[in-house]
Amino acid sequence: MTGEDDWERALRAQLRDWGADMTSCALEVDGDPDAVYRHLDLPAMRFLARCAVPPEYVEPTRIGRHRFDVTTAAERVVVMEELARADVGLLLGAPGAVLAGACVSAVGDRDQRDRFFGALTGDPVWTCLALTEPEHGSDATGMRTELVQTADGAVLTGHKRYIGNGARAGLAVVFARTGPGPLGLAAALVPTSDAGYRATPLQTLGLRGVQLSEIELDQVPVPKENLLGRHLPRSRRGQWAFTRTFNQWRPGVAAISLGIAGAALAYAGEHRARPGSDQRHELDMLGRRLVHARLLVRRVAQAVDAHVGDGHLASVAKLRTGRLAEEATAAACRALGPGARLEHPMLDKLARDARGIEFLEGTTHMQKLAVSQAVVTRKLDGDDPFSPDGGLSHPDDGPTTSGGAP
Repeated sequence: MTGEDDWERALRAQLRDWGADMTSCALEVDGDPDAVYRHLDLPAMRFLARCAVPPEYVEPTRIGRHRFDVTTAAERVVVMEELARADVGLLLGAPGAVLAGACVSAVGDRDQRDRFFGALTGDPVWTCLALTEPEHGSDATGMRTELVQTADGAVLTGHKRYIGNGARAGLAVVFARTGPGPLGLAAALVPTSDAGYRATPLQTLGLRGVQLSEIELDQVPVPKENLLGRHLPRSRRGQWAFTRTFNQWRPGVAAISLGIAGAALAYAGEHRARPGSDQRHELDMLGRRLVHARLLVRRVAQAVDAHVGDGHLASVAKLRTGRLAEEATAAACRALGPGARLEHPMLDKLARDARGIEFLEGTTHMQKLAVSQAVVTRKLDGDDPFSPDGGLSHPDDGPTTSGGAP
């Protein structure tokens, strides 16, 4: 890819090699999410289990002359794209720090970081971040889960839904309300073996490997030492913590869409028979859009690493790439004929997974709100290279659809 650094070329090449084993297991995991447990020895899964764990806790992975701990968005988008291209189910269903780790890094004290990341240095451990609720989504203003203070700490009561790896997790970071208003939010570190924590897997059409779950919290005891951010002012605990976490990880979700789009286009190229000129043109144009979208995601990741508060940039990337993934899978299905999804289970899986990305890290409407606010406050305008209609847009992008900017 044009503009790649040596570390990026080395990382992509290794991930492509490791990804072949993941692809061979993709349909198995799609049919049975518990199959993830049978593939933990794959090199990519061992790598993912160590990703985002700071180097003081585990030795970074060495690839050639480079070392990778995947604690930056720039590294993360490469990993997420290449392994999503292999199989997004195993990618998202892998053990490791993920969102919960980013939150603990942001607001945990030294003891909390040591306990959380120390737990990830041995046997595989899944973690989860529980924010979304049944009737309010991830809207913090509507949160109903409560964290009520007691003499020994607090008690956690509430209901969370659509939590990735919630039923697998050994450690959860749970957001709850401690009082009214935006400052009345906090997070707790919860071992899922604690009394009152119950998680149940949900049935989904796409992204089955991540085993989205429903979590019920019934008077879960939270000792003082598990209250995240207790050493910080209230303004740096709740909403600040999960906003910062999502800003860091949303470029990775955009990269997942790139991986799905790339896999769909490659699949169509491998299996189509003598496509017409219109089909060739459509697939070629989508391929060109993929190249430009990758450049956008890379630049957004670099910007977020430089200033994690620039969350609107990650929203731009997710809007663009989410739309591209859905359009690429649909075009691949058209290229393989009316029965493509029945005759090609892998392509059917890619189409279902592409649609599922809509619900990761905020839906299209939430991303549009973030972009709109950036435009109103003049953080973003039509001449900005990060704008959906700015300098990195391409005349071949075609008309804006559901993922377009407002």
